[in-house]
Amino acid sequence: MEKPRIPGKTIYRLSIYHRCLRRLEDNSIETVSSSSLAKAAGVNPAQLRRDLGYLGTFGTRGLGYPVIELAEAIREVLGREHLQPVILVGVGNLGAALLRYDGFKKEGFEPVAAFDTVPEAVILRGINVPVHHVDEMPTFIRENKVKLAVLSVPAAHAQEVTNELVDAGIQGILSFSPTVLEVPASVTVNSVDLALELEQVSLFTKNDGRSGGDTASIS
Repeated sequence: MEKPRIPGKTIYRLSIYHRCLRRLEDNSIETVSSSSLAKAAGVNPAQLRRDLGYLGTFGTRGLGYPVIELAEAIREVLGREHLQPVILVGVGNLGAALLRYDGFKKEGFEPVAAFDTVPEAVILRGINVPVHHVDEMPTFIRENKVKLAVLSVPAAHAQEVTNELVDAGIQGILSFSPTVLEVPASVTVNSVDLALELEQVSLFTKNDGRSGGDTASIS
């Protein structure tokens, strides 16, 4: 029988479960209960069980889920048996910092190339990932069958670059550009607005004028 298509939101949560399971593996924990895994992932146990239902039958009542087997099953669904190639577009200060981040491979991703309007200047900054001119981007994507991209360009150019990425075959975009991007329904975009995220955090911080300030949750 053909396996049911897994919804995008479930795929996102499976990625979170996988990260939690990897931490359990690192701590030599062999089994985990649905309530413990759900709590670590920030979901309720019923949601977790529904999500894991897409993988087949896992877990034993009273014993929990086998950590290694469940992690491998999720890894297979997410396509992480091998490192997934990713490109980055826009190598300014933020883009360069992202390329220096060594956590991508730990999560199953490998930055294979970066693109910028002035690649020569980027190379001088000690970036180890190959940097190409942005004009070469569509050809590179097609020839290397890349499906994922990280976008870190000014908002004024974000939509134009996104259109080029989609036309070349990119199916998933992680955007650090502070603007709303329009893409076809077949393309997934996750946006990270650093200023907005900081604003959200600040809502839970109350400065009463004393040195250091105090924190208080909103009532």
